[in-house]
Amino acid sequence: MAEIALRDLLSIAAFLAGLLEIVGVVLAVQAILETRTSQGAIAWVIALVAVPLLSVPLYLVFGRNKFAGYVDARQSGQSELRQMIEQAIPPVEPYMVDLGTTHQNARVLEQLARLPFLKGNRTQLLIDGDATFNAILDAIDEAHDYILFQFYIVRDDDLGRRLKDRLIERAQAGVRVSFLYDEVGSSKISADYLNGLREAGVKVTAMRTTHGWRNRFQLNFRNHRKIVVIDGRTAFVGGHNVGDEYVGKHPVLTPWRDTHMRLDGPAVLPVQLSFLEDWHWATNEVAEVNWQPQPDANEDKTIFVLPSGPADEYETCGLFFTHVINTARERVWIASPYFVPDESVIGALKLAVMRGVDVRILFPEMSDNRFIKRAAMSYVPQIAGAGVKFFLFQRGFMHQKVLIVDDRVSTIGTANFDNRSFRLNFEISILTIDEDFTREVATMLENDFSHSRELTADEVLNCSLLQRIVMRVARLFSPIL
Repeated sequence: MAEIALRDLLSIAAFLAGLLEIVGVVLAVQAILETRTSQGAIAWVIALVAVPLLSVPLYLVFGRNKFAGYVDARQSGQSELRQMIEQAIPPVEPYMVDLGTTHQNARVLEQLARLPFLKGNRTQLLIDGDATFNAILDAIDEAHDYILFQFYIVRDDDLGRRLKDRLIERAQAGVRVSFLYDEVGSSKISADYLNGLREAGVKVTAMRTTHGWRNRFQLNFRNHRKIVVIDGRTAFVGGHNVGDEYVGKHPVLTPWRDTHMRLDGPAVLPVQLSFLEDWHWATNEVAEVNWQPQPDANEDKTIFVLPSGPADEYETCGLFFTHVINTARERVWIASPYFVPDESVIGALKLAVMRGVDVRILFPEMSDNRFIKRAAMSYVPQIAGAGVKFFLFQRGFMHQKVLIVDDRVSTIGTANFDNRSFRLNFEISILTIDEDFTREVATMLENDFSHSRELTADEVLNCSLLQRIVMRVARLFSPIL
């Protein structure tokens, strides 16, 4: 009897294994048809066919590339979203800059984002955590009507509690506060922290990427935006999250190098619109905000705001950076903690070098993700051979997301140069056209380069065979992480 039972169990196990293999093959076909990059499709096909027991459940959770629920919300909530856009666009029309009549490159970006270039803005470069959060706290103290507060990571630590206390103080003073966080990035935030905010009158919600039965296992889409808007007149955007490590208190990754920016003027309204669309998805509410632009009296910088995400019709973020790189005539300097580009970006960088452009890539030697760092290293022989220069930042961990093109264009935002930011995350980038501000950003990056060392193709090629294999494997699987 025992032999018969064992035989039956083995037969059942063999049947289930065969069924799982069939499911893996079916999903592999789906991956070929739907995965946005050939590199990602190859990674999924290999995993689904070779190890279906592990990869099938992973694919069901992480394999989707389009945030269908958000797309549906845009359609079903079309009247509310259209109302927000109708409120936001007409007031800024006097500040629109029609660069498209003289620069077709600008018109491409406007079509991509469906948002205009706006003049009448003031910018402030915020280098590292103390400068950033001191500026944010000061602006929160000056809020009279409302505060829109959105971060990927919010921690219940010293910095998190400082911000919480300020938000509670303003809420008790009658200021309306909306607090939006990503449930994956902020998975460790305590219930006491959130309840304390709610009890003080702060409206609090997670992004709720898994909202709705179709999205229950949709963990691969994350809201990576970091936005603070004060009364519709001031906005903050950049690389910092809310955590002690961002002000230099990480036990290992210290000092923490990051960049944020403050924005005042009409371009605050597109930033506000990005927040409100996320808020509408998470709460089905349309918040009452100020849509009257307040141009700066002393400065007149031209700003372009690019929100991007997996609900877009196009791969907005990747196309944005590819296009900006293609406009370069003198230099392209990129600082990103995670450099895992797709083929279009690689091609744009190579073409830029052929045009005689000074192309430099800066990423950290000390990393919080060794797998992604190894993937980044794998690109060095391929791209450095074409003339792109790579530098490893050595003064702690570098987390900034900054790009400058020539002497007039700079971008600061939340997007990394990797598949997740290009295709899976909700991101926001601020492009500034201004020689003075670009010079300031360039000076900052020159200082970062002075604390870096050049990484050559020979150094990577001279690594051990095992290390090079690990790099290639990391590169192969990076699009699905």
